Order: sequence, then structure tokens, then C-alpha cells
Amino acid sequence: MSSHSAIRKPIALLALLVAAATLPTLAQQAATQPDMPSAPSASPGPKFPPIDPKNFTAASPTRQTVEEFLHVSWGYDTDRVWQVQAIQNTPAPGVSKVTALVAQKSDPQQQLATLVFYVTPDGKHLIANDVLPFGASPYSNARRILYERADGPSRGAADKKFEFVEFADLQCPHCKAVQPTIERLVSDFPQAHFVFQNLPLTAIHTEAYKAATYGICVAQQAGNDAFFKFIDAVFAAQEGLTPQTSDSTLADAVTKVGLDAAKIGSCSYTSAAKAPVDASIKLAQDLDVTETPMLFINGRQIPVGEVANGQLPYDSLKKIVAWQFSLDQ
Repeated sequence: MSSHSAIRKPIALLALLVAAATLPTLAQQAATQPDMPSAPSASPGPKFPPIDPKNFTAASPTRQTVEEFLHVSWGYDTDRVWQVQAIQNTPAPGVSKVTALVAQKSDPQQQLATLVFYVTPDGKHLIANDVLPFGASPYSNARRILYERADGPSRGAADKKFEFVEFADLQCPHCKAVQPTIERLVSDFPQAHFVFQNLPLTAIHTEAYKAATYGICVAQQAGNDAFFKFIDAVFAAQEGLTPQTSDSTLADAVTKVGLDAAKIGSCSYTSAAKAPVDASIKLAQDLDVTETPMLFINGRQIPVGEVANGQLPYDSLKKIVAWQFSLDQ
């Protein structure tokens, strides 16, 4: 288990269905008849096998809904193509099995990958190795929840039409490593409102909750600009977040932003400091966020730490952001 994850979600599934980098994008729109599959794209690229209409036995989801879901999830990658092969009933009442073939147009070997997932009876979730949001607008519920409840320190645009929400742990090394990526995103997308939400993983980071409450006190007493300077100072001295040295490390970070360390330290023990941290933890739980750093782009969940470790190129992340924002115009 990695040090930054309480329950590590498989990156392969997230890359395939949510973020993406290695597999299949929509070459054409869904067919006008939702109960009949469309023909493969006529554009150069991988050749998909014939579709058997007999493999479309489930009434829900419709093929149009599946196409819309894949379009929202993968439309940022114009090299990615797919074909929905089957939507079938299963022995479990109301649970449907979806099968699609996926490829990259630029692949000289024209390899096809098979994607299989199951859709719940309410049509709101898919199940593969994990449970993920599903539907024509799969990220709308998370976006609504974040719009209403993500109230941590913020910067960037005042308007929340385009919004980044980062869940982070100040003792998490991967959160520290991803901060340059966050700075690039904030710079590259000045139209976005950025919110920082504390998610101290106390089971593995003993000083994370204390650091979070210090940060809340800094924000309450000196504003958002001071908060972001504070967390930069904490990340820079992160190795000092130990049971023996965390008090002095946090006090030093407070001093660097021009505040009274003793006053902030006293504040950190109060309910006024702890309540916002606890609310942020509850928000993460309600969104099924179990690792840090995690970034939401208008509700679309991205394990942004994969940029820092090289699994998700920054250019791909930037394309995902631009695509999601274009859908939400």
C-alpha cells in the first residue's frame, strides 16, 4: 500500500474510465436510435468486428447513454475510438453488462482492448474493479455537492462555474510533490476557482490533523493568501512533521507568513479550528475520496498525484480539464 492512500483505488481502472492515458475517444456521435448500435467509424484506424444486435438484450442503459458516458469520459482524446459491442441482461435483477472495444487510431498494430463493466439498476453507477459514477452526466452529482459544500480556502476566479477542488494532507509526500502541478493548473486556467480541502489521513500521518487545524486558524485570522503561503511553508519543511518536532515546524511556518505562532497554536485546539477540518473529512467521505492528493474538475475526480509520479502526463491532464470545462460551458 502506498503511503498516501488509505484504500488505494486501482490506477488502471481510473485511467481507463476517468482520467486516461493509455486507452481509447469518440470518433462519431451516438446513433439516433438508442436501441441499435451504430456502425464503426469510417475514419482510418482500427477495424472493429461486426456487431450482433442480439447482444443488446438489456432495456437499460441504452446504447445512447453508454455512448454519452464514454464521450464525456474520453472525448478529450481525439485519438481514442471505441465501439459498444453489447448491453446484456445478467442473472442479477436490473444489473446490466456493458461490453465495448477500445483502441487508438494511431496504433500501428491496431490492437483492440475489451472494456467490461456492470451498470446498477438505478443507472447511476458502474461496477468494474470499483464503483464509479455512470450516466450521460456522470460527474454532475459530485459537482453539485462540491459547489454546495467545498468551502475551504480558495483562490483564482470568484465565479465557481469552473472549479478545481483539491483534497490534500499536509503530511502526505505525494501532496507535496503535486503542488507544482496544481500551480500550473491555476496558471493555465485563470477562469477557474480553486478550493483547498483538508483531508488528513490520520491512520498513517500522525501530525496531519494538527497541521490542518493550524492552516484553518491561519485562514481565519489572515485570509486565503496567508493560508496558501502557510501550506507552502509546511510542505517545504514537511520532514519536520513528526510527533517530536511538529509544534516547532508549524510555528515556524506561521511565523514565515507574519502571524503570531502562539496565538495560532492556541487556536488550533479550538472547535472553531477543528469543525471545518471535520466537515472537510466528512465531505471527502461522502464523495468516496480515500486517498490524497485528489483533484475534482467540476466534479470529475482525477488522482492528480499520478502526474507527479509520471503515470499521467501533465499535457493529458490539461486536455481533460479543457474538455470538462468545454462540456460545462
